[in-house]
Amino acid sequence: MAVAIRTSQNVLLEYEPASLGERILAALIDYLVIFGWVVLMVTIPNRLGIRTGNFYVVFAMLPVVSYDLISEWFLNGRSIGKLALGIRVVMLDGSPPGLGAYLIRWLLRIVESVLFVGGIVPVITVAVNGKGQRLGDIAAGTTVVKLKPAVSLDDILIRPLTENYIVQFPDVRLLSDRDIGIVREALRRRDTDVLIRTADKIKEVTGIQSSMSSQAFLETVVSDYQFITTQ
Repeated sequence: MAVAIRTSQNVLLEYEPASLGERILAALIDYLVIFGWVVLMVTIPNRLGIRTGNFYVVFAMLPVVSYDLISEWFLNGRSIGKLALGIRVVMLDGSPPGLGAYLIRWLLRIVESVLFVGGIVPVITVAVNGKGQRLGDIAAGTTVVKLKPAVSLDDILIRPLTENYIVQFPDVRLLSDRDIGIVREALRRRDTDVLIRTADKIKEVTGIQSSMSSQAFLETVVSDYQFITTQ
């Protein structure tokens, strides 16, 4: 079942939730990373004959306790395990996850681990929740989805433009790369309703007036933006 996420441009995008197996495997990879860190922190002082105290123990254990929070915050919703499996954390409202969302997920993960030994409740929650959410995801308004595979030039609609290409809508310079990414996604989907809504939003943001069809208008917007930003 796909997860529908409405972006700030009022465009509805669909993502496939990460499967329970993918999330478990990603967690196992993360546990291996944590185990490797612990082994390293124990081995180094022993090999060097260094006596360790409480401060060193706190230093060594801090990354273990905060691994999920730190990795998801600095790796944009991904841990090393999630990177390996090609999955990431996203907000259901379409906004980028912030530190608050990652913090809630991290705190609830600790609660789940302490209260539900063996992780059976989080597993059941993800399995039965239609959006692939554990308790931490539900509280934070997030879920974990599969990243889209690498796309071809046709998919992202980058087309070779001639040197004498004439820009039809100079005001596309008001748009951002993120806006153009949403336009490309709408064109890729080729859903008439999505194309119309996206075209209307672009016209509203830029003030552009055009009688072109929604698809032709958006294709021109992409080409104009590509030409302007690459000159």
